[in-house]
Amino acid sequence: MFRTRATATAIASFATAGVLLLSACGANGQSSAPAAASSSAGAVDMNFASGTAQQNNAAAKTGDWAAAANPVAAAAATTPVIRKWVQLTAAQVGALNPVVVNGAGFTLYRFDKDSADPSVSNCTGACATTWPPYLVARDGRVFLDGVDKSAVGVIQRDGGFQLTIGGWPVYLFNKDTKPGDTNGQGVGGTWFGVTPDGQKAGQAAGGTGSTAASPTSTPASSVTVFQGANFADPAQGVGGPGCQNVTFSGSLRVSGFVKIWDGANCTGNSKIVEGDVPDLSAIGFPAVKSIRFFN
Repeated sequence: MFRTRATATAIASFATAGVLLLSACGANGQSSAPAAASSSAGAVDMNFASGTAQQNNAAAKTGDWAAAANPVAAAAATTPVIRKWVQLTAAQVGALNPVVVNGAGFTLYRFDKDSADPSVSNCTGACATTWPPYLVARDGRVFLDGVDKSAVGVIQRDGGFQLTIGGWPVYLFNKDTKPGDTNGQGVGGTWFGVTPDGQKAGQAAGGTGSTAASPTSTPASSVTVFQGANFADPAQGVGGPGCQNVTFSGSLRVSGFVKIWDGANCTGNSKIVEGDVPDLSAIGFPAVKSIRFFN
C-alpha cells in the first residue's frame, strides 16, 4: 500500500519511499485552461499489486471488467466512470509494441497537449467524452503487469484519480469498440498509445505496420484509391466517417490524413498516411483492404 496526498501543484509520481503525490488535472485542449486539483482532497491510499487482476482474484464484473468501464460505455455515461481497480499491462497490439492496455485489453492513450512535468490533463468537456480519462477510485487497486510502479502515478479529477504513466495522464478512446483496437493511434497528430514508460507507442519509422510521423494536417473526409501505382485507373472513391473497406490497393490520393489497414474492417497492420501515396507497396502496404476516417 502506498499513501498519497493531493496538493494544488504536485506532480503525480512515486518517490523512493513509495509516496504518491497528486497534482492538478485540467481542461479541454481546445478551449479551456487547466484546473488545479483540490488541496483539501486529503490522504488517498492506492494499493499496488504485481500481476493481473485475474491472478489477484479480482471480483467479476468490477473494475476494468465492469460493463460501464469499456470505452464506448464510459463515453456515453452521464458521470465519469471511476473504477474499483485498474490493470496496466505491457502488451503488443497490432503494430504497437509495446503499448499499455487495461485489464479488459483496451488500449490506453496519451495526449501531446497534456503535460507530464507537472502532470496536467488538458482534455475535459467534449474532449473527455471522446477520450474518457482512465480513472480509479480513492483506495482503489492498481494491478501492474509488465509496468514498473515507478512510472505510474495519479492526478485528481472528476471525483476520482486519473492514472498517469511517465507523468502523462492516460485515456481510453470511444471508437475502440473491442479489445485490441488501436483506432486512436495518431489521431490529430496528438494522440498515441502509451508505452510502459510513458513514451508514444509505434514511433519507429518505416516498415509494415509502423505508424507515420505525426500528421500535420486535418483528418481527410474522402480518399481515391487506384488499382495501379502512380494513380493508374481504375479507381475507387470512398469517404468517412469510420471504417470503410476498399477494393483497390495500388496508390491513393488524399487531402489530409487517414489510417490504412491491410485487413478488412480495419483489422491487421495499420499505418497513418498523410497526402498522396503514389505506390502503397513502397510503404509496406501492397494489400490495403480498409481505411479509417477520423472526420
